[in-house]
Amino acid sequence: MTEETPGFDEQQDADVTPGASSDDAAETAGPTSSEAGPAGAGTDATAGLTAELDQARTALAERTGDLQRLQAEYQNYRRRVERDRVAVKEVAVAGMLSELLPVLDDIGRARDHGELVGGFKSVAESVESVTAKLGLVQFGKEGEPFDPTIHEALMHSYAPDVTETTCVAILQAGYRIGERTIRPARVAVAEPQPGAQQAKPQADAKAEQAEAEPDGAKPDEENGGPQEG
Repeated sequence: MTEETPGFDEQQDADVTPGASSDDAAETAGPTSSEAGPAGAGTDATAGLTAELDQARTALAERTGDLQRLQAEYQNYRRRVERDRVAVKEVAVAGMLSELLPVLDDIGRARDHGELVGGFKSVAESVESVTAKLGLVQFGKEGEPFDPTIHEALMHSYAPDVTETTCVAILQAGYRIGERTIRPARVAVAEPQPGAQQAKPQADAKAEQAEAEPDGAKPDEENGGPQEG
């Protein structure tokens, strides 16, 4: 016959709560650190990625603006270089052709006097062809209005058949390259007669008065004179 240890059963029953199982004890326990940790870390990672994305977008916008400014500056630089190149070329060609203008004047005088014949004619035409290819243009004609920007008046007179200051004679032809005038045309100009300017308004007034009179209006003598009472 065995002896029972006093108090053993009471101690074992005291360790287990009456009416509670092991599953209930696990449910009542709070969330462990392993379950709460990943959720907080995911939120921090998302916020960090958003901040990095915003920084990348800002940097991209700045670099795009810098690239556009550089491209605009480069285009302006190309236009300036091209404009300067054309200007330098025109100056060089104009300087060379200016030395040939006396030769062209001699060719023109020889042509006017009928002396442009034979081999001299072929040489003269070749010179004129080369200068034309380089852009040299001759200007100045009789009868065109006087323009002080391209004409140089060497002689002055009055003429009754002109209504404005007109080039009546070309003493020396003018030349230009593009918009650049190498030498103005030297001309003789004529202005309207001072008396003709005053007589013209009077003639115009008489013509207007004649047009204003009715066709049926005639002098009294043509209608048989005034009727007697």
